[in-house]
Amino acid sequence: MDDETMAGFLAELASPAPAPGGGAAAALQAALGAALVSMVCNLTIGRPRYAEHETTMLSARSGADKARAEALALAAADARAFAAVSDAYKLPKGTDEERAARSRAIQTALVTAAEVPLRTAAVAAAVVGLCARIIDGANVNVLSDVGVAAASARAALDSAAINVRVNTAVMTDADARERATAALAGHLTSVATADSIVRAVGERIGS
Repeated sequence: MDDETMAGFLAELASPAPAPGGGAAAALQAALGAALVSMVCNLTIGRPRYAEHETTMLSARSGADKARAEALALAAADARAFAAVSDAYKLPKGTDEERAARSRAIQTALVTAAEVPLRTAAVAAAVVGLCARIIDGANVNVLSDVGVAAASARAALDSAAINVRVNTAVMTDADARERATAALAGHLTSVATADSIVRAVGERIGS
């Protein structure tokens, strides 16, 4: 992803190839939100009017830069996880031993495939948290971008949740399924925060 152009990524996404797909798109949404948080911080840091928020902005920028890098890495990881699931389904199943080995491989791959969007959801939730931290001290000229960042992170949360659930739906390991479901529920508590941020920005900009 580091060397990929936006046009190139979108062309791959639009192609008949199954990967990159929705998981990578979810991660990119989180990365976009993180990048906007960094931008808002950069346009607030060093401005005398916002001097009292300098420490918060510096910390939030550091967190956003880290989140953006992690989200981009997850976009690439999602394609690899999908390939592993696809390869597992292609394993031979002519004998009982082969069918058992294939089943184990599929279940192992599904756990990993669910873990990637779970991590994306965690990053997206972190971006929402960063938006909540900076909204009160953000440069008013880019306040709308805080709202867009929160909306992007919320979209990432919703999208990641879909990708977690498509994998847990076919997991036979009840414990693994329950762990993934519980972890996802924890991250999705940030959806309400994201919505409140978007509303607050709308109110402050008069929309």
